[in-house]
Formats: sequence, C-alpha cells, structure tokens
Amino acid sequence: MDDIQQKIKESRVVAVVSVNDASDAVELAKALVDGGVSAVEMTLRTPNAFDCISAVAEKVPDLYLGVGTVLTTWQVAEAKRRGAKYAVSPGCNVKIVDAAREVELPFAPGIMTPSDIEQALEHGCKLMKFFPAESAGGMKHLKNMAAPYKHLGISFLPLGGLNLDNMSSYLSSPLVAAIGGSWIASGDLIAAKNWDGIRMNAAAAMAKVSASA
Repeated sequence: MDDIQQKIKESRVVAVVSVNDASDAVELAKALVDGGVSAVEMTLRTPNAFDCISAVAEKVPDLYLGVGTVLTTWQVAEAKRRGAKYAVSPGCNVKIVDAAREVELPFAPGIMTPSDIEQALEHGCKLMKFFPAESAGGMKHLKNMAAPYKHLGISFLPLGGLNLDNMSSYLSSPLVAAIGGSWIASGDLIAAKNWDGIRMNAAAAMAKVSASA
C-alpha cells in the first residue's frame, strides 16, 4: 500500500479515462506519456474496459496503470490479472480494500467524510481518493476533514470537478499527493481520436505542476 502513495506523489497528475477500444486505449496512453503524464486511471465504465487495460499494460509499460470504478472483489482480481499496478474506487467498501490486499494490488478507496478516512486507515490505506472533490467542498472541506489525521502520514488524490484552472489550488496543499481529472482525455476527444489534443492537455497540466512547484 505504501507503493501507491509514493508513485502517485511522483506523478502529480492522474488522467482519468473511459475507453472501449483497445487500439484507442494504446494511442491514448502514448499521447498521455508524450505529454508528460505518467499515471492513468482507466475506469471500468465500458464493456471492453479490461481488454483496454490489458493492451495498455502490454504496449505502454512506462505508464503507471491504474484501474478505477472498482466495485467488486472479482474486478479487483481481474485488474491484477490484466496488469494493473494499482486500483481505486469511488467509495470506501472495506471488502474491496481487503480483497486488494489479498492479491497485493495497491489500492486507494474513495472518501468524503471522517468516518470514511477512519475505515480506510483501519484497513491499511494511507492514500485516499477524495471524491467528488469540488461538489464536496473542495480544498476547504479537505483541510478541515483531514486535520485530525494529518499526523498519520495520509495523503489524498482529489477527483471530481478538477480542471486546468483550479488544479493549482489543490497541488499547493501538502495533503494532496496528486490531482486527477477527466478533462485531459475527455470522452469527446477520445471519440474523435484526437490524440494531439490529449497530448496538448497533458502537457498543459504538467506545465501547471511545474508552475506550482
């Protein structure tokens, strides 16, 4: 579980994508890497998501490949089998967290309340997905919620409502390991196979990271 915290901190930006074609997934992954993004969350929201994950694991090994929207213990095992290096979920289902530990798949559960944080901590998680970040109150909510737990070495991956304009306000906080966003590779860009647009968005996000350092 410590591995995911360090790797996500190094990445600073996680592109959140939903893709249904394996060849598109590979081109998308290459565009992200070319733009400087080193981590991705490939969501399980499409029928062929696992085939896309397998293709990226094989063809783009330099990308820190994560699986998102993990909701069942079967999905945990399949994510590991398909080559995922970590996984995340929108909520904090401790059965899923424990299943990930059993197969040695680094995992970040979703949290939005102090009770969620305490459940995650009890099951060995130090990195947590703060979701949905903006509608839950953004950095103000995260700072207040995390205050009683900061001494425990936890960090957060905010997702939901983040974009190029507000990402710096999150990255400036020591609570935030990295930010996640779907704007980098939106559904429209993927559908249009606009790999250059995705590459440009990735580069713009990483430029914001450099400016925030």
